[in-house]
Amino acid sequence: MTASESTEQRRTKQWTLHLQLFEEDDITTAHVVLDTGDNTLRSRGSARRGPHDPAVPEIGDEFAAGRALVDLGHQLLRAGTTDAAAFDPDSHT
Repeated sequence: MTASESTEQRRTKQWTLHLQLFEEDDITTAHVVLDTGDNTLRSRGSARRGPHDPAVPEIGDEFAAGRALVDLGHQLLRAGTTDAAAFDPDSHT
């Protein structure tokens, strides 16, 4: 083991994600809550079944959940960018 390996800090965190799906008529909505222990982020996504689409609930679930998770990903990237800028001494924001 090298000196840098012995002084290396390791950390483990667990984030909790709750994803709920709601279906009403031809509309599926996904509600997502991510608890990071430090912050809580929320997102929603929806999908509407077209009049000629087959009635397969799993498809609406996938689209609604996917859209909510993509939005959540964008929120995480914005939060990371904002947090990184706060620690950057050359930042002018």
